[in-house]
Amino acid sequence: MKEPTVPRRLTRQEILDDIFKVHGDRTRVVQLSVPGREITLAHVIGRPDPCVYTNLCLEIGFHADFKQDGRSIGILQLSPPESAVIAADVAVKAGAVDVGFMDRFSGALIVTGARAEVDAAIEENVRFFRDDLHYRVCPISEQ
Repeated sequence: MKEPTVPRRLTRQEILDDIFKVHGDRTRVVQLSVPGREITLAHVIGRPDPCVYTNLCLEIGFHADFKQDGRSIGILQLSPPESAVIAADVAVKAGAVDVGFMDRFSGALIVTGARAEVDAAIEENVRFFRDDLHYRVCPISEQ
């Protein structure tokens, strides 16, 4: 009976070459996504410059006639990405916020509203995902 062969252990350089796909003088970076249950970004921007709304396209659609002056922006990045749907539901139930953007394929959620309402929506999301769904969460940052 033939003994099983043990695969050769890769060197650190071989692993880095595989990750960064080094080909001669060209380097291609491959971004890896590890599935997990986590909130990797929770941020509140208070009273952003109007150009931020424009560049995020938050002034289009049903927000087209709405004045964004004085409204804050809350941003969440979640994994798995489908969690953004749950986060949007939690946000609108926790505060009087509008969902400015939600992507169930990348896990991004942007909410807008009065500063206190956005704070409440982001804080409730972090609490809910940490305590009820047992996600790893990051601290909330703010501007």
